[in-house]
Amino acid sequence: MTFETYQELIDQINYHMDLYYNQDKTEISDYEYDQLMQQLKAAEAEHPDWVRPDSPSQKIGGTTKREAGVKVEHNVPMLSIEDVFDFQSVIDWVKKVQEMHPDAIFSVEQKIDGLSMTLRYRKGRLELAETRGDGHIGEDVTQNARAIPQVPDKLPITDPYLELRGEVYMTRDRFEAYNARQEKDEKPLAANPRNLAAGTLRQLDPGITAKRGLALFIFNVQDGEPHFMRSQLDNLDRLSAMGLPVTYHKRADNAKEVIAAIEEIGKMRDQLGYDIDGAVVKIDQIAYRKDFPAGAKYSAGHIAYKYPPEERVVEMDQILVDVGRTGKLTFTGQFHDVKTGGPARLCGTSVSRATLHNQDYIRQMKIGIGGHYKLFKSGEIIPKLNGCVKEPKAVFKAPQFCPVCGEELEQEEGTADIRCVNPSCPAQISRTIAYFAGRSCMDIAGLGQTLVDALCQEKITGSETFYLTSYVDIYRLREHRDSLISRGILGKEKNTDKILAAIEDSKSQRPTRLLAGLGIRNVGLSTAAALMAVYPDLMDLMHAGFEDLQGIPDIGEKTAADIVHFFAHEDKRRMMADFRALGLTMRMPEEEKTEALAGLTIVVTGKLPGMERSEAKALIEKNGGKCTGSVSGKTDYLLAGEAAGSKLDKAKSLGIPVIDEEGLKALIEGKFKRE
Repeated sequence: MTFETYQELIDQINYHMDLYYNQDKTEISDYEYDQLMQQLKAAEAEHPDWVRPDSPSQKIGGTTKREAGVKVEHNVPMLSIEDVFDFQSVIDWVKKVQEMHPDAIFSVEQKIDGLSMTLRYRKGRLELAETRGDGHIGEDVTQNARAIPQVPDKLPITDPYLELRGEVYMTRDRFEAYNARQEKDEKPLAANPRNLAAGTLRQLDPGITAKRGLALFIFNVQDGEPHFMRSQLDNLDRLSAMGLPVTYHKRADNAKEVIAAIEEIGKMRDQLGYDIDGAVVKIDQIAYRKDFPAGAKYSAGHIAYKYPPEERVVEMDQILVDVGRTGKLTFTGQFHDVKTGGPARLCGTSVSRATLHNQDYIRQMKIGIGGHYKLFKSGEIIPKLNGCVKEPKAVFKAPQFCPVCGEELEQEEGTADIRCVNPSCPAQISRTIAYFAGRSCMDIAGLGQTLVDALCQEKITGSETFYLTSYVDIYRLREHRDSLISRGILGKEKNTDKILAAIEDSKSQRPTRLLAGLGIRNVGLSTAAALMAVYPDLMDLMHAGFEDLQGIPDIGEKTAADIVHFFAHEDKRRMMADFRALGLTMRMPEEEKTEALAGLTIVVTGKLPGMERSEAKALIEKNGGKCTGSVSGKTDYLLAGEAAGSKLDKAKSLGIPVIDEEGLKALIEGKFKRE
């Protein structure tokens, strides 16, 4: 290996360390990462003069996340354990220990794949919980730790001080339930339980930690009274007797027994409800450990044997294409194990399908019916294809038309995502109706996603069968009041009438909100306001031509094409006519512009309680002010709502006045002096 290649390898490993430790993400498997580290260690063993202080071999990968809590300096450094990948390395290490201490025995333990956390107890009461961070400084996550059922506030001891180290993890069932919810809502999936556990422990809201359901295994006493600083095996048994969950452990007196225990733990992986990525071998006599230091990065007296990844070869039987709630096409491969003819067995589960991501992924992996592919998990619960073994006769191609509504599909510019852009597509109708009724559009109080789902799926019987199939149907619900009440779909009589009244009130909403709610691509409230400044009547906008729309400021070629395409459909024109007939406001009210904010530059940030940011911007501009997107020395005011973030910090550092909605209204009404 050349020095240049060595430098590139360091950069590559540092990149993946940052993803894993600090961003709770992964792009490669644990096995692939371990192979990179092995290459690095081999190069440094051959060229010790190359080793830099910032080499991944010399540090722990985490950095403190200040946004998740205050910094904490560890009483005892929370270091890593050196990995080995073959039994001979384990045997050599055991022999080395017993040559110095012939009476040395060992504790062989499951290596839980989670996030390391230390618990400090004073006189038996929990004082602090901290994450590993960089090994010397971590984060205070005490409140989140209290949300973990296995973390007791009090221990049945009176010791002045006891410090325990454990691994926070998430069971596979909890992980699968989380991803099922994410998939239903078309939100990003977590890559594996370890990443999700790490991200959950670092949440600012302990309620999220409690809801997601983390768990804990204790695996070490970091510091304590002398009776806790003698034997690892005794410590684990004593803590278990106190009711604490401790990692599975087994005594071994020699190398042969150590290897047998590692193999036994490896066979358990199929039956466990959580992930392990290896077996840890520790010197039981704690005092002996200091005689075997492993460097600045690794703790003394331990090694970790890493199991090779499980892998199967599967044959692709079918590729399913579905349309998600946002119109995005999803691809799922169904397959069977080439050897057994049934589902592939990996990490204790039967696997017969895997997500195929997008058309680019399908093309790169050469995925098609009859093709053979490597399938693996490598400590992750999500099955992944890992290379083509036998190419199919033809690589699968995505359909040109939506399999649900027949509308022509579009590929998003700059991405591999293919979407159905018809907001009336039955696969999307529940989501689009909920969006239409939501706070940023028609703002129909009480008509959220859950009730919309029920109204879209359950038939309402009366003089005729009815259920929601379009935005217009919302305004016909009143005709079915008695059926709604008798079926309890919207609740009892009082709640049903309350929601029906909110629907009726929404008819007077500004037509910009109606336009934004239609689901036309690239047309939100800001764009709707720009359009209706030129076309104050929605019925006129419906007939606007492509070139006319392009002439409007901030309306580009793509947006103009999307608008023309939307209104070209007869059903969309009929919908607009129905809206007008039902009494919805289709024309912008006449408004006088003022100069109340003339000469002022205002930045809007955060979540405002009474209006959308686009509405605040329109209000500022209507009253002669200028609205910009970034804070600078030229900014006169910052209009800030909840979660204002870095813009608020910058405004304070520059001495820029910060106002809320009431402050903006007071400025417009001249009720307080400009600064």
